[in-house]
Amino acid sequence: MEFFTDHASRIQTIRDLVGEVTNPNDLPSAVGGLDSASVITLLELASDLGRFVERLQTAAAGVISQRSTREKAHAGLAQSRGHRNAVALVQKTAGTSRTEAMRQIRVGESLYRDGNDSGLSDHHVDVDSGNLASDGLVPSDAWRASLRRSLLSGEITGAQHDAITRGLGEPRYHDDDAEKARQVEAWSLAVNELIAEAATATVEDLARSARHLRDLVDPVGAEERYLARFEARSFRMWTDREGLTRAAMTFDDMSAAWMRSMIDAAMRPRRGGPRFVNPAEESRAEALLADPRTNDQIVFDLIIDVVRAGTLSEAETVFGARQPGVRLVNILPVDANTTAAATMSETTDVNARQDTRGGVAYTEDGIVAVPDWVAKQQTCVSGSVVIDTDRFGNPLQLGRTTRLFTPKQRIALAVRDGGCRWTGCDRPASYCEAHHIDTWANGGKTDIDRGIMLCRFHHMQLHYGGWRITREGVKDFVLHDPGGGESSLPRRLIFRRLWAEDDPPPKRFLLVA
Repeated sequence: MEFFTDHASRIQTIRDLVGEVTNPNDLPSAVGGLDSASVITLLELASDLGRFVERLQTAAAGVISQRSTREKAHAGLAQSRGHRNAVALVQKTAGTSRTEAMRQIRVGESLYRDGNDSGLSDHHVDVDSGNLASDGLVPSDAWRASLRRSLLSGEITGAQHDAITRGLGEPRYHDDDAEKARQVEAWSLAVNELIAEAATATVEDLARSARHLRDLVDPVGAEERYLARFEARSFRMWTDREGLTRAAMTFDDMSAAWMRSMIDAAMRPRRGGPRFVNPAEESRAEALLADPRTNDQIVFDLIIDVVRAGTLSEAETVFGARQPGVRLVNILPVDANTTAAATMSETTDVNARQDTRGGVAYTEDGIVAVPDWVAKQQTCVSGSVVIDTDRFGNPLQLGRTTRLFTPKQRIALAVRDGGCRWTGCDRPASYCEAHHIDTWANGGKTDIDRGIMLCRFHHMQLHYGGWRITREGVKDFVLHDPGGGESSLPRRLIFRRLWAEDDPPPKRFLLVA
């Protein structure tokens, strides 16, 4: 079906569904009279139309940007209509925020800057006339073409396109043709994985995965970016004209992880963290829920308390049972003749292993990539746990005999799942509970491969909403909805990458507490 005809048919379907609405004020009541299934269908049709319109807006924004360059001065398209630049024109015309207009410009520019294998592959935009010209082909890489095709086909949205391109950044090309070819191939594979991930991931999760994949395919650049963020750390205070003292702080990666951990430890009851089984903790959680302060005020008071206390002798007076901390996960080389104790001993000698820099570790919560030497350095000041997995990523030798998952088993589940496995959920591991897919009362085992991480909301949804999760052997977990439908619950993209080979070897992880 033709591009425009296809979407015209959707408008007709919406008209048939809602009925003829002569007055826009009648629209809420018309939609409100639909049954639930029809409302979902309406939302799906409207979303498809929204993506169709977005593609038109993106293409138009790209041309406006091309014709409103700074070099054109007041003769530019935006400038000639009284706007300072293309962003201002798009913002005013579309009625969007400046941030959204800038995103449309970025994505729109990519349609005309990047090469592709169809449409404009042998053309570029003549910015003087706005017409296509057959000379001056803009060279491009296959990964750019894949993104462009996916955007124009509607497979990904403009926001997803922007998240992928900004998260991956540009390959670090060198003069070496072989190295350039390797990086182009790595970026192409990463883009294809992210495009597939976009079907189920939130935009925020997609951006996080893109940044992590960039660090995996470019570990040297990952270390440089980490050090640059470390050098950018800062704190400043000032007094505004009303006499209020304000502050602004820029975190490096590890400091940010510690701050989030500290706040999460205190705020979980308000933010939907794990349920408490200890009566004292339950009482504390109820008191926090009833606290009249806003979340921001509670966090402020928490930070001030920590600053005042300095080094606390009894941290649980501030944080309760779940004290803050950052765990780093580092992938280690596996030697069948090396014991876990020897592995830990070797990795704690940071000075003796400086020549091994170049790998990537990540935080257990939030999955933020850091150079592996940061994880090795942390072993000097904190404990560590070695976790071995089989070639499917299932942790080994962690026990199967208790009713509840042990702390060590929960660590293993966090390393394997990275957080809530429910499709589209971004809750980190510290906000999750371990769920038995085989009911203990019916003979189910408390075994790693029969457990899965779920956030509190989705755990309750599963038990009380008629959902269930099954697993055949070591394949993906499968979610079954109350209506009989089912969908797989694959690992997060960055974890699938660790076992991406056809016959992946076993792996060893060093978990730095």
